[in-house]
Amino acid sequence: MPDYMLRVLNRGDHQKDWPKERHTEFVRKCELYIGALQKADQLQSAQPLAKQGAVVSGTPGQWRVEPLEVKQEIQTGYYRVRANNLEEAIELAKGNPEFQFSTTARVEVRPFKAEEKDTGFVYPT
Repeated sequence: MPDYMLRVLNRGDHQKDWPKERHTEFVRKCELYIGALQKADQLQSAQPLAKQGAVVSGTPGQWRVEPLEVKQEIQTGYYRVRANNLEEAIELAKGNPEFQFSTTARVEVRPFKAEEKDTGFVYPT
């Protein structure tokens, strides 16, 4: 069964005005979502990402390092899941609690590339 990345995107500040109770409810829904994926043996890994960090760009000798701008869309977390095909992975993404709590959420669904056809290199998992 192939692996897919469910890359969760949202405005970095979308939770800033939430009361504590709403945040707790959201986290519990995420825990239930993760539990269901685990029970179905479809979850490889999942992790939220901190809202601090940096963006590195440029080329050797001309690097730019800028703080992560959380008011813009950022990756808020990810799920690495197993699915039979892209359509099944999309259905798993639709169950993400982010959609119940935010109108600005998006989940990018992409298969992992396991190897390079030209060189035969196999990526570690």
